[in-house]
Amino acid sequence: MKVFHYALRITHYALFFCAVILLSSTVHAEEMPFLDNFIPWSENRDRLGDEYTLKHYGKVIREIVPQAVVVHWTAMGTLESNWNFFYGEYRDDGTLNVASQFICGRDGTMWRIMPETKFARHIIGYNHCAIGIENVGGYNGNEDLTDAQLAANVRLIKYLHAKYPTIKYVFGHYQQNAARTSGLYIENVAGYYSLKSDPGKIFMRGLREQLESDGLIFYDE
Repeated sequence: MKVFHYALRITHYALFFCAVILLSSTVHAEEMPFLDNFIPWSENRDRLGDEYTLKHYGKVIREIVPQAVVVHWTAMGTLESNWNFFYGEYRDDGTLNVASQFICGRDGTMWRIMPETKFARHIIGYNHCAIGIENVGGYNGNEDLTDAQLAANVRLIKYLHAKYPTIKYVFGHYQQNAARTSGLYIENVAGYYSLKSDPGKIFMRGLREQLESDGLIFYDE
């Protein structure tokens, strides 16, 4: 009888721990509003990143402390084709290829394509401290990002802000000049600059309306 009760108790404990594991897995999945689809990493990509950061920031940076989230549009392609574009290690000039930590498809599907704190080249002057989100769209410069993308970006930024309390700023690529008041801008190469319009004022206004109450700092559209 004692053996039976002992076995029953073991069974109850096993069921309890299985339930806890299942519940934890479910909660964890709900907390992460993205799917992992990492681009491959290599020593060569690290080398290219080291060259870029040493030239533009004066030191080698492979891991960032996130202080801002920068929102982009791709101006071309699909979720898959942009992933394939970021897959490449080189730009045409032989330097590190551009990429962001996240890509969001037209239907709101969000892919994390590299670890959140991995250095990525997506905005001049802020790569050393910014997580980038690429949104598929902005074709021919049109403000055509979708409601599904807006909702997905809001979920992701809330997740990132909760995970990294160091994040204080959210701005669009086109707001790169306004964001200099943050004190985060660093660029050692004179004249290295590009004009941007992504992800559009409408999209940034939508993000601001839903996220500013979380204590994040935005800039006027």
